[in-house]
Formats: sequence, structure tokens, C-alpha cells
Amino acid sequence: MAARTSRSSAKDRPSYRCTECGWTTAKWLGRCPECQAWGTVEEMGAAAVRTTAPGRVSTAALPIAQVDGRTATARSTGVDELDRVLGGGLVPGAVVLLAGEPGVGKSTLLLDVAAKASGPSHRTLYLTGEESASQVRLRADRIGALSDHLYLAAETDLSAVLGHIEAVNPSLLVLDSVQTVASPEIDGAPGGMAQVREVAGALIRASKERGMSTLLVGHVTKDGAIAGPRLLEHLVDVVLGFEGDRHARLRLVRGVKNRYGATDEVGCFELHDEGITGLADPSGLFLTRRAEAVPGTCLTVTLEGKRPLVAEVQALTVDSQIPSPRRTTSGLETSRVSMMLAVLEQRGRITALGKRDIYSATVGGVKLTEPAADLAVALALASAASDVPLPKNLVAIGEVGLAGEVRRVTGVQRRLAEAHRLGFTHALVPADPGKVPAGMKVTEVADMGDALRVLPRRRSRETARETARE
Repeated sequence: MAARTSRSSAKDRPSYRCTECGWTTAKWLGRCPECQAWGTVEEMGAAAVRTTAPGRVSTAALPIAQVDGRTATARSTGVDELDRVLGGGLVPGAVVLLAGEPGVGKSTLLLDVAAKASGPSHRTLYLTGEESASQVRLRADRIGALSDHLYLAAETDLSAVLGHIEAVNPSLLVLDSVQTVASPEIDGAPGGMAQVREVAGALIRASKERGMSTLLVGHVTKDGAIAGPRLLEHLVDVVLGFEGDRHARLRLVRGVKNRYGATDEVGCFELHDEGITGLADPSGLFLTRRAEAVPGTCLTVTLEGKRPLVAEVQALTVDSQIPSPRRTTSGLETSRVSMMLAVLEQRGRITALGKRDIYSATVGGVKLTEPAADLAVALALASAASDVPLPKNLVAIGEVGLAGEVRRVTGVQRRLAEAHRLGFTHALVPADPGKVPAGMKVTEVADMGDALRVLPRRRSRETARETARE
């Protein structure tokens, strides 16, 4: 009798589950040890243990060589830059999650894709849970995304969403967004772990059974991570990140997960009043066209995925009016800029930077995070400090170490080929760059001392002012 009571009490004992990652525990905790989220552990009923008996199979297992792969052939979305990231287009039955900051242009891009991918034999269903149908229609008028084969509805109920899919039978489904749809049969608010798992599971089953491609819009947190349980990213076939400063024109679609292609491709888009368009050659957005060279500017070539992009780094130094000089960056990592300042002062013997306000930025809203931009940042700072411009048509590529050495980076040949295509004739690179484009002068530099020699004879700011007065 006592043993039976013990088993009964253990069965009825409450358990707790993290609403973010699904981790379970027998006692309440303020912080989930699995995903490190605070305040997400909630009480739930103890789940009964069930066993599943073998059942009938839906399709017989075949040798892999006999499986027909033609059904997984990708179909173009009508947007070349998105096709590049997806690996050729949308595969029938694939579920794609597109996540990005509010206002970055996710809905605009997917509405354009929905219109271009629709046709007489390929219906597209666009379901919105965040806007009314009339609001989406106004955006479609503005960007020219009207099609007789594009169907639009506003729904937040999962059963109604499945009903629309049954009625329209689309080849492509766009849901904006997955966090706004909920099932009345599942407890929890829309966007919670249980609701997102149920909604995603139902849509994935419908996509696989019908051979219907599905594009889901996902929210992100203030840290930039995809909101909701990590389970959503595991369930879908493709995860894309939509990046870009909302005050700049450039937008990047970056592959995070792709079961049908590579994840090192990046699509470039330009957002404007008439909508969003792909940029096959986006380097022009990151350059400032000027007749004469200006002190404090240097060009570099960054790799976004496999795509080389020429970008411009700008630096400005002014006399500081406060005891602690300012260090302001835009588009650059503050820590990397601080490291370059220390290397220039210690290894390059440039002491004029310590007591001056320093501002550094990129052009066009591009973000330079890879170490290959170190050499360009250092040269831009040195040029600003000496008030002497770098030679025209010069690009600098290389990682700078704390000892002042210039290290090799990946893809030097691709970077040089892109710079040569855009008309640049001189490049500073680490040792052993490989094959050099014909007609391009490449200077190998081993350390910052070699790199700083490309600056013309440096003069002080006071000498420059006296010369200007004369």
C-alpha cells in the first residue's frame, strides 16, 4: 500500500518546463540552465509515459539510388538575389523562415516574391496576421506586386489558415508572421513555445504532403536572435536572416541554414520608395565618387559569403575639448578600431592619436566585421592623423596583429579581381597573394611599417595650415 501511494504521489508531482527551449525539471528555477533565459520556467502537468507500437508505413523504403530526385528540383522565385541565397530557388515542399528587425523590409520583399512567383499553373497564397488585407493591397499597389494568381487573406487562426490552403491549393504560401498565428486547441499565447510548435508542425505537414513551398516571416529579439523557441529553426528547411540599417538603402539576405544549398551566399537588395530590388553589383553603394583624394579615407574589399564587395572606410580626427577623447564608430567594431589605434601608436610611432577625438565609419551602411578590413582601418586612421591622403585607386587588404604584422586572409585573389574590375590599379596585400590580375600593381607588406610607407611624406597639421595661409 505504501509503495502504491509513493508511485501515485510521484506521478501527480508537478513538473516545470521552459517556454523558450522546452527543457523540463522537477522544481521551479528562475533561470533556465539550458538556454539561460530568465523567467521562462513555468509549471505544467506531468506528462504520462506512452509507448508506440509499430504500425503501417506510408511508403516503402527504397535503395537511395532508386529514389526520384526530380521532385526536389528548385523553381525560381523571380528574384535573382533571393535565388542566389536559396541555392537556385524554392524546392517544392520546402519551408523557409525569414527573420529580421522590424521595418527592415521583410514583408515588402516577400510580397514582391509572391507576385513574381505566381502564374497560371502556380498559385500563391499570402496570409497576413499583422496587417489587414487592405493594408497589404496598398503596399502591393506601391511596389507593383499585383497578380491575378496571387490570393490574399488576413488570418490569425490556424484552422482558418489550413482552410485557405485547402480552398486555394497554392504552390507557394507566404505567412506573415508565424508568431501571430495560434491554435485554439493549444494553451498559451500566440508566439509561445507550444503555439509556435503546433503552427509550424501543421504548416510543415501541409507543405510536405502537397509539395507546397512555404515562406514564414519570423520576429527577432532585441539581441538580433530569432524570437521564440529554438525548435522552430530546427523544424524548417531553410533559415534566412534579413539584415540592414533601417536608415540605409542596403539590405542583405544571409543564409543561416539551408538543406538544399550552401549557407555562405549573400543576397544584396536596395530598399527605396517603389519597393525593394536586387543588386547584382552593389559595390557602388559603398563608395564615394570624388575627383581628388581626401585624407582619412581608404578602400578595402570585404567578402560577404562568397561575394566580394568594395567598401570605403573613413576616419576623422579633431582636437579634443574634454579630458577623455571620444572614440565613435559606425559600421565598424569599436574593439577592432581601438586595437588599430594601439598598433599605430606603439608600432607605427604615430602619437598624435592619443589625445584627439576620433570618428570612424563606413559608407553606404555596410558593416565590416571581418579582420581583413584591419589594414584599411589602420591606414585611414594614419591618413587622418597626418592630414595626408592616400594614393588614388588604392585598396588595402589584410589582418593586422598586435605585433604590427600584416597577416594573410582568405579569398585574396577574388578580392583583387573585384577591385581590378572596378578600376583600382594598386593594392596593399599580405605576403604571397597568389595570381594577380594583369595590369594591377600589388605591393606585399609584412608589417605596419611597410604599409605606412605608401603615405606621402607626412606633415604636421600646423605646417599644412601655414602653407594654406601663404
